Amino acid sequence: MNKNKLGFAITAALLTTSMLAACGGGSGSSGGDDSEVTRTHDSREFAPAADISFSASPSASAYYGTYEGLQGPAVYAAEIPDGWNGHGLIMYTHGYRGTGETLDVSVPDAAWRATVLAAGYAWAASSYSANYYDVRAAIEDTNKLALEVMDYIEADFGNAYDDPQQILISGYSLGGHTAAAAVDRENMERTAYPVDYQGAAPFCQAEQNQFQWLGDYPRVIQELSGYGDEPYEDFQDLLPSMLVNLFETDGSGNITWVPANQNGERVKQIAMNLTGGERPIFYDFGFPNPALQGAVLGTGGSSGDVTGILARNIYDNTGREYRWTDSDPMSVDEENFNSQIPRISADTGVNPLRDDGVRWIPLVQGDFDVPVLTMHTLGDFYVPFRHQQLYRERAIENGADGMLVQRAIRAPSHCDFTGTEISTALVDWLTWVNGGAKPDGDEVLDPAVVADPEYGCDHTVDDGTQGRDSLGLPACS
Repeated sequence: MNKNKLGFAITAALLTTSMLAACGGGSGSSGGDDSEVTRTHDSREFAPAADISFSASPSASAYYGTYEGLQGPAVYAAEIPDGWNGHGLIMYTHGYRGTGETLDVSVPDAAWRATVLAAGYAWAASSYSANYYDVRAAIEDTNKLALEVMDYIEADFGNAYDDPQQILISGYSLGGHTAAAAVDRENMERTAYPVDYQGAAPFCQAEQNQFQWLGDYPRVIQELSGYGDEPYEDFQDLLPSMLVNLFETDGSGNITWVPANQNGERVKQIAMNLTGGERPIFYDFGFPNPALQGAVLGTGGSSGDVTGILARNIYDNTGREYRWTDSDPMSVDEENFNSQIPRISADTGVNPLRDDGVRWIPLVQGDFDVPVLTMHTLGDFYVPFRHQQLYRERAIENGADGMLVQRAIRAPSHCDFTGTEISTALVDWLTWVNGGAKPDGDEVLDPAVVADPEYGCDHTVDDGTQGRDSLGLPACS
């Protein structure tokens, strides 16, 4: 699998651990407020990489160094085009980097970087002061850098620049979660480093619903494979047998993700409904993606504390309806399944408001008043398209839907946008932020629109940079 735009590759090691977070597990509810509770994450220590340098683009200057972040030292990177007059700075927020102790320099992908510099903007990025799924550190460290990066550059390199007149934010996956949350009212009001962001472009963003999805799918697999009575903690040991009970294998014994029976088909249908409903690309190309299946199933059996980011369990499926049909009411078989699958309650006060900055897991609540443009691939099995629907629903509730533009991309994996799709989205967003026309987007809430075979054609551009032409994806007319 090619390296995607988050700055990390899905590797075998990550597939056997929790990539975004550990979800599931836990039972019942317990009282208490976690604002003063010690987490596993509090004792983790991280250190900057030995080499944090990077080369400047043509007609630009590169800067890098370290600064004090929320959890300890963090690495900063910045690039300023020649002749920059202090007009605009875009904060780049990187994706998930695993659970290692080393903090690497953050340099955006080529398309993002070139487009931003060509538009006359400088960019800056933090490594964050912690790895794991620490969006709290991502927001606080990025905000601090946005306010102080010019001071760091002058202190470390002796070059003086004016403070930017406009600050924007954009990133991918966990970084998309960061960018979306950074402009959300609660986080703007509670951060230790308030930044008046004038716009956000979160791509393929995760958010709090991610941890429900990562807990739901393994439990569906366990129940429909006939292992529902086994302890959830044994999930990884039982997973090979579960999958063989549901899906066909090839001549070498590898799971093909082709349903072998009715229950295998039900797993596939439930997954489609949980991740955004019927839509192009997902069913034939997104669901059978072995790397992303491994990423999601790698969280099965975990404790629900998001690998120590929280002190207790956040996963909750008490109100979840698992459906493999669209009948109304649900079928008798669906009723039986929903009555049998174990129900888990999140612990009370597991992710509370804090007095010292944003929550441990900052929320994306759709409460913003600046231009926000998102992109999401339809086939993403790992960080599902459903997040876009929830974002729109929340924006409508908060009266912010007029400031939200969303684009659906016909691709099968996570953040696998082409360079043209990235550049076009950024140019359209920057034009909008600076008083130009509001860009076009896609409807995400109408099931009939989303299920149309040509859904996503308006903003999908296969320029050859992602190798989609070899996958046999359905063409647009």
